[in-house]
Amino acid sequence: MRPGSASENMPPIRALVYLWTGQNVLLVVSAMLRLNLYVEAYSLTLLRVAAFVWMMLVALGLVLIVARIALARSNGWLVSLNAAALAMTLYACSFVNFPHLIASYNVAHSKTLSGAGVGLDSAYLIRLGPDVIPALDLYLAGATANYHRTDLNLPATLNRLAREHREHMADWRGWSFRGRRLLRYLDARLAIQIRQKKFGVWDY
Repeated sequence: MRPGSASENMPPIRALVYLWTGQNVLLVVSAMLRLNLYVEAYSLTLLRVAAFVWMMLVALGLVLIVARIALARSNGWLVSLNAAALAMTLYACSFVNFPHLIASYNVAHSKTLSGAGVGLDSAYLIRLGPDVIPALDLYLAGATANYHRTDLNLPATLNRLAREHREHMADWRGWSFRGRRLLRYLDARLAIQIRQKKFGVWDY
């Protein structure tokens, strides 16, 4: 389908290219549906989020192939649009707090809080860093209210994460807007604990 080639204007060739591209788009969509089943069965992870973003880029690239043929654009136009899509995706992802997003999703869909799904893999969430603290706070509160047994070491682990985050933010080189928001949350949580005089679970 090189621009100006004899095959570019042959209807059977164009139809076969469109069919091939459509088939690949359907394969990408089926892979997304399968990924969704994995998330429902085994929770959300960073790699699964990355896989979903990658599949979206692949699907967009295939659609752009069809647009390039239908609009009779050059290969340079196709490469430029794909590069622009990649750049915009990276830029948009830089504003997303993925650890918080993953933790919030897994907590909301955990068996403890929703009554369905799978148990919460708190060990994995802890490895994502301090940004998971607000979501795990909700999990502990909900688990306590529903009289569910939770990881007995989880409160102590959250306290450790909170202390590490405070120490990190104390260094001006570690300051960030996202980190400042989490620090404000920790300060507000501590103020509530002081007013209610309830310690032993959340001490940060």
